[in-house]
Amino acid sequence: MSAKNGEIKYTVSMFKKYRNLLGELTRKNVKLKYRNSWLGILWSFIQPLLYMVVLSVVFGGIFGTERKDIVCFPVYLFTGRLLFSFFTTSTKQAMTSFRRNQAIIKKVYVPKYMYPLSSILSNFINFAISLLCLIFVWIFFKTTGIAGGGALHINGYVLLCWVPMLILLIFCTGVGLILSVISVYFRDIEYIWEVLCQLLFYMVPIIYHLNRIIKSHPPINYVVNIGGKPLMLFNHPIIIEDHPMVMIIKLNPLYSMIELFRQCVLYHQIMSTSMLLYAAVFSFITLFVGIWFFNKKSDDIIFHL
Repeated sequence: MSAKNGEIKYTVSMFKKYRNLLGELTRKNVKLKYRNSWLGILWSFIQPLLYMVVLSVVFGGIFGTERKDIVCFPVYLFTGRLLFSFFTTSTKQAMTSFRRNQAIIKKVYVPKYMYPLSSILSNFINFAISLLCLIFVWIFFKTTGIAGGGALHINGYVLLCWVPMLILLIFCTGVGLILSVISVYFRDIEYIWEVLCQLLFYMVPIIYHLNRIIKSHPPINYVVNIGGKPLMLFNHPIIIEDHPMVMIIKLNPLYSMIELFRQCVLYHQIMSTSMLLYAAVFSFITLFVGIWFFNKKSDDIIFHL
């Protein structure tokens, strides 16, 4: 136990020693992302807005008419796309962080977790900037009433939106640490992860509501037999919680994190305790697995770059 405590103290002391470097690497990643572009960091504001406009035009006529389930489709779409974009962008950049910094890694000693961690933190800054765009979008649809925006409301629960954001950051850190190591040994993971992210986009209710699945599924026919003779034929809809696709979607922790954020910002209601517990436990387990896996393989990374 004492050896393990000594290792934890050493890790904490090294983190404190290099925390300024972590800040510099994070700032560098933020600056490099939009270097040589005319608008610079304003793209963190404009890019999610453009995505919202395009996806609203393409899918608004299909999924945006369900006003009972979706208050305002563009804002509903924006909130889901914002969190999902942070997850995909941060994990992808963390995955390639060692290859992008291999010249420095081979010459100067720096705790190797600084590179994927700085990539995730820099994307979190861009994500925070994009929240300003969400505020303007919310105000626009609320004041104009377009696409059901008049039904938007806000209350004190919006102040809790940082909770799912923090849980998502923890989850992205764990996934990013795992991917950063795997990509050094198996570089094809970059292409596989790209495909998986595309699949996740449609597996998480970003452009549609979960209730859409049950509405698109035909009811089950039942025959009531009395005395061995069929007397009645009637339809019974599938209960949405029992639908296998719904169960698969709910197992995805990203679904819980996005819904928790929407509950604070869009639904103006208290966060679901079961979703919060599931997302938090899953994120911390992912983080611990990521730290363990990273510490086990990080010493051999330099030999494979």
